Amino acid sequence: MAEAVKINVTKVTKSKLQDLDFGNLPFGKYFTDHMLVAKYADGAWQSVEIKPYQPLLLEPSIVAIHYGQSIFEGIKAYRYENGDAVIFRPQDNFKRFNISADRMCMPEVPEEIFLGGMKELINLDKEWIPTAADHSLYIRPFMFATDEIIGVKPSENYLFIIILSPTGPYYSAPMKICVEEVYTRAAPGGVGFAKNAGNYGASLKATVIAKQKGYDQILWTDAFEHKWLQEVGTMNVFFVIDNVAITPSLEEGTILAGVTRDTAITVLKEMGIKVEERKISINELVEAYAAGTFQEAFGTGTAATISLIQELKYKESILSFDLNKLSIAPALKERLDDIRTGKVKENHGWMVKI
Repeated sequence: MAEAVKINVTKVTKSKLQDLDFGNLPFGKYFTDHMLVAKYADGAWQSVEIKPYQPLLLEPSIVAIHYGQSIFEGIKAYRYENGDAVIFRPQDNFKRFNISADRMCMPEVPEEIFLGGMKELINLDKEWIPTAADHSLYIRPFMFATDEIIGVKPSENYLFIIILSPTGPYYSAPMKICVEEVYTRAAPGGVGFAKNAGNYGASLKATVIAKQKGYDQILWTDAFEHKWLQEVGTMNVFFVIDNVAITPSLEEGTILAGVTRDTAITVLKEMGIKVEERKISINELVEAYAAGTFQEAFGTGTAATISLIQELKYKESILSFDLNKLSIAPALKERLDDIRTGKVKENHGWMVKI
């Protein structure tokens, strides 16, 4: 059994909590009083501490800035009506974080730092957890290279940090999506399955162009034919055709193995909905829409949870959906909301009490 990691705690002298307007919480704008910081040096994790949220003092030559050796996760905490603070599936994010670390030649973060430190940090700032519908405490663990050298090679020094952000919904309304045919998010053999910062930086140009055209996000396609569907924006995606929920397969390594995606698959099956994980092309969607069998589309993600799609644009085709006729995605969202807030008991061990 691994030796317990000592976490030094320094508390703020005055909380910022009284200045927070819980009625106005845009996503990712406000941060709690404390953060966790751990340093990796000389081949070991050391100097693990929880301290007041504050700026970082870094050299301008660090490897993360120049060569993108940086990864992160997104997790959420909720508060039950009885006051208990709970985290949704943090063990799965912990496993995925270290999969990303391996792909980016970074050290594995031990469970006692990632999960143990996270619980201690949230327990310290648990009064920041919002209780309104579609609100939560967003948890952002991240790690980046800190070697002070200009040279393309894996760093030998790293910082692992967790910050917390009380937040409202990521997408406040159903989305309009356009299918991307020029830019590429990921290709086989690349880093599409890893939650590294570069994936998101590379997505910005195409997303900006889509928004200039009046769309909220883009639906990524494969790098070779631009017809096989991957992800939508920062989310996994599901399509309901003839009462079957279809989501792109993870097999090629171009799609992030979303924790909410996995949750949605499990809950949909429990609801009696057939689910298929397989390759699916934009042509199949257009043909199903013309045949009247393409019923719904929605995204899944930690930030967005379940986000409805009201329109898909591909070339000259506009695939629009009557939001009043949607049934599967709204029912799935309600079920997940009930699980996360403790209104419905789940038997999978997803909700971790702090």
